Amino acid sequence: MGTSMNPLHRALFQPRRIALIGASSDPGRLTARAQLYLRRHGFAGDILPVHPREAQVLGETAYPTVADIPGEVDLAYILLNTPQVEGVVEAVAAKGIAAACVLADGFAESGPEGAALQARLVATAGRAGLRILGPNSMGVVNLNDRIACTVNAAFEAETLPAGRIALISQSGSMMGAIMSRGAARGIGFSHLVGTGNEADLSAGEIAGLLVDDPQVDAILLFLEAIRQPHHYADLARRAHAAGKPVIAYKLGRSPYGAELATSHTGALAGSDAAAEAFFRAHGILRVTTLEGLIELPALAVSRCPPARVHRAVGVTTTTGGGGAMAVDCLGVAGIEARAPDAAAAARLDAAGIHHHGRLLDLTLAGAKPDRVAAAIDALQAAADTDLVLSVIGSSAQFKPQDAVAGILRARDAGGAKPVAAFLVPQADASLRLLAEAGIPAFRTPESAADCIRAWCDWLAPRPQPALPAIDHALPERPDEADARRLFAALGLASPFAVLRTPQDAPGDMAWPAALKILSPDLAHKTEVGGVKLGIATPEALVQEAAAMQGRVARMAPGASLTGFLVQPMARGLGEAILGFRRDPEVGPVVLLGTGGITAELFRDVTLRLAPVDEVEAMAMIAEVKGLRPLAGWRGLPRGDLPALARAVVAVSRLASRADILEAEINPLIIHVESDGVTVADAWVVRAG
Repeated sequence: MGTSMNPLHRALFQPRRIALIGASSDPGRLTARAQLYLRRHGFAGDILPVHPREAQVLGETAYPTVADIPGEVDLAYILLNTPQVEGVVEAVAAKGIAAACVLADGFAESGPEGAALQARLVATAGRAGLRILGPNSMGVVNLNDRIACTVNAAFEAETLPAGRIALISQSGSMMGAIMSRGAARGIGFSHLVGTGNEADLSAGEIAGLLVDDPQVDAILLFLEAIRQPHHYADLARRAHAAGKPVIAYKLGRSPYGAELATSHTGALAGSDAAAEAFFRAHGILRVTTLEGLIELPALAVSRCPPARVHRAVGVTTTTGGGGAMAVDCLGVAGIEARAPDAAAAARLDAAGIHHHGRLLDLTLAGAKPDRVAAAIDALQAAADTDLVLSVIGSSAQFKPQDAVAGILRARDAGGAKPVAAFLVPQADASLRLLAEAGIPAFRTPESAADCIRAWCDWLAPRPQPALPAIDHALPERPDEADARRLFAALGLASPFAVLRTPQDAPGDMAWPAALKILSPDLAHKTEVGGVKLGIATPEALVQEAAAMQGRVARMAPGASLTGFLVQPMARGLGEAILGFRRDPEVGPVVLLGTGGITAELFRDVTLRLAPVDEVEAMAMIAEVKGLRPLAGWRGLPRGDLPALARAVVAVSRLASRADILEAEINPLIIHVESDGVTVADAWVVRAG
C-alpha cells in the first residue's frame, strides 16, 4: 500500500489535527514542549490541547476532554501520568482517532503490574483499531512537513535542517542526540520517531511505513532489542526493492548482556550474535559506531549491495599520520588498504605521482585539487579494490573549499567506485560541504573503517530456502538417545546402543567404545563423571557402567537417570560444534564452530538465520578459523567439508519444529574427504 493510501502513515507523519492530552499552560514544563515545538518549527495544522480546567493553553483553544473536540482528530499525544493513561486511551479509541503516542513510563519495563497495565492498554486500543506508539515515547517528527510533535529537548533549536534520512529510535533521548549530531555537519533528517516500549507499533513496522515515502532515501534504526522480527524482514525486503538502504545501530554487543542457555549453543548464540545473523540475512547494514550511523547513508544511498567484494580499498592522503591511522583502523575491521595494481600504477606514473606501498602519500604535494583528483582517478582504475578513501589533513580545517575541491572533481569525473573522505582535523565546514555534495565523509578513522566494513558486508536480502516438515516424535523430556534419533531423522545417523542397566549387553558394538550416562537433566555429562572413553571389552563396560551410575548419582543427586549410551570410538581430522537455537529476539538460528569441550573458551563460531542452503553452509565453514585446515591448508589432508555443509543444512531444518528450543551436536567429527561426519554427542531441548 502506498503512503498516500495508508491511513496510519497519514496519522503519524502527516497529521493536520493533533490532540495534546495533558498539555500544560506552563511553558517550562515537559508537557508543554510538544505544543511549543509544533508552533516553533512551523506546524500549520490545528493544535488541540486537552485540559480539564483551562479554556486556553499557550494561546490555543483547549477542551475539557477528548470527546469535546469538534471534528476528526488525526493523532493524539497523551502527556498524562501513568495512572491516567488507561482511561484516556479508552476515550481516544472512542473518538475514532487512528493513532496515539504515549509519553509516560512505568509500564512493562517496571515489572508485572506495569506489564499488565500495558497489556490492557493495547487490548483496549486494539478493539477500536487504535494504534499505539510507546509507551515511553518522545514522539514523532516530520521535518520536511514541519511537524515536530515531540518533547525531546533537542527541538529547542530555532532551526533544524531537513533532509532525506529517517531515524527510528527505541531510545527517545537518542532521537534528539543523533539529530543534533547530524545538524552540526549539515546532515538533515526527514522523519524522527521514538518508539519506546513498542507495546504495539514496533520500530520495524514504523520504518516499513516510510519505505514508500518519497521524502525518504535511507532508514536508520537505533535499537536496544529486535521486537516483532517479521516487521523488520518485511521492511528490509521492501526497502531493497525500493533501493533504500536500512542501517542499524544495535546495543548489546557486550557479552554481559548475552543470554545463557543450558547448552553450549545457548551460551554462544547470544542475542547479539543472533542479531548480527538477522541483519545479514535481511540485507540490513549494521554499524558499531554512533558516528557511522550518521555517516554511512551517504555511501549507501543510490547504491546496491556490491556484486563482488574484494574487502580492499585504495587510500590517498595528504597527511602521513592521518593516512596511517586510516590504514590501521581499516585493517582492524578486516579491510585491506591495498597498493595500486598495474592499471592504477600506470595512471599514477602518467600523472607524475610517486607511489609506494599501501598508502598513496601526497603530503609533500599538499592538497592541491588537481593532484588529489588525479590520485583518486588513478586509484579508481584498480581492479582489486571496492572504494577509494581520500584522507585530508589540516587544509580541511583552514581551507575547506580547496580541501574538498579535488574530491569533488574526482567524483564528477564519473569513476565506477565510490569515493569517500576522512578529515583528520576538526573540520566542520569541510564536512558540511561534502555532505551537501552527497560524498561520504568520516570524522574519525574508526567510523571510516566501520562504515567501509559495513559497506563491504552488505548483501541483498537472502531468499528463504525450502523448509520441509520433519515428521519425528520427541518425548517431553528428551535425553541424548532421543536427540540422536532426531538427528538421524534429519539424515545424520551414527551407530549407538542404549543400555537401561549396567548389565545390559550393547549388541553388535565395535570396540573400543565410549560410555555416557543418559539423563534429560544433564547437558554437560563430563562435569559429573558421566563420560568414559576407550572402553576395550564388554566386561569392562559392565564395570564402568556400574561405577558411573554411582558416581553420577552422588554428583548430580537431582538428575533423572534413564540409562546409558554406548557408541564406537571415532577419530577424524577435526571436530565441530553444530547447533540450533530459537533465539528469543530473531527466531531460529544455526551455529557452526570449532567443537569439543573448549568450544565456549575459544568462541570460534559463526551464525545464520535458519534454514540455510548448502551455499550458505559452505560460507559458514569458511568463516570458522578452526575448520580452515580441513580445506587442505598447507598440504594437510582434506576433510569432508561437503558432508559438513549438508549436516549444517540438515540441522537448520529444525526451524520447522516450533516445539524445539535448542539442539546441538558437539562434537561432530569430520572425517577425511568422502568419509562423511559422525555424531559424537547430541542434545535437544524442547520449547517450554
